[in-house]
Formats: sequence, C-alpha cells, structure tokens
Amino acid sequence: MKFFLITDNMDTLMGMRLVGIEGVVVHERTKVLMEIEKVLHDESIGILLITTKLVDLCPDIISELKLKRTKPLIVEIPDRHGGKKIGVSIDEYVSEAIGVKL
Repeated sequence: MKFFLITDNMDTLMGMRLVGIEGVVVHERTKVLMEIEKVLHDESIGILLITTKLVDLCPDIISELKLKRTKPLIVEIPDRHGGKKIGVSIDEYVSEAIGVKL
C-alpha cells in the first residue's frame, strides 16, 4: 500500500517526495475532486494525505468519504503555513458521528 499527497504547496510536495511519497499540487476545487477520484480508483493507494487548505475547498466531499469509505484512509495534514487547528475538525467529525458535542 502506498501513500499519495494532494497539496496546494510545492514545498509540502517536495518534503514528502524526500521520504518517497508522490503527489500533485492543485489549487482549485475541481482539480482537487479530479485527483481524489483518481486516488479512489487506484487500489495500490492506502493512505491519502491532503492539506488543510484543500480540505477547506471541499469539506462536504472529504467528510463523506471519511465516514463512508474504509480505503483509502484520508488524513488531513497542515502545510508549512499552519492554518486551522486539525484537532478542532477531528472534534467536529466525532461530534457529528455520535451526535454529542465534545
């Protein structure tokens, strides 16, 4: 099983390539969705890394994929600029899934 990265930042892609993770740089919602579709059809990819900024472009799709699909595992990662706190979005997912605010 392989990792794959969808990012909006060339520096993030280069850093991941140093450890053997391939990926693409995109900036638009339609391109993000196209790349996600490609990953969903590639059985060799087990973990999809996607930067926070891109998750913010299509949170509805990402959230549904996380809840309904077991493969690939979708992991939101911050880019070098940081961004919102990922822990907050994890709390939101759990709260939505179990119906209890944490």
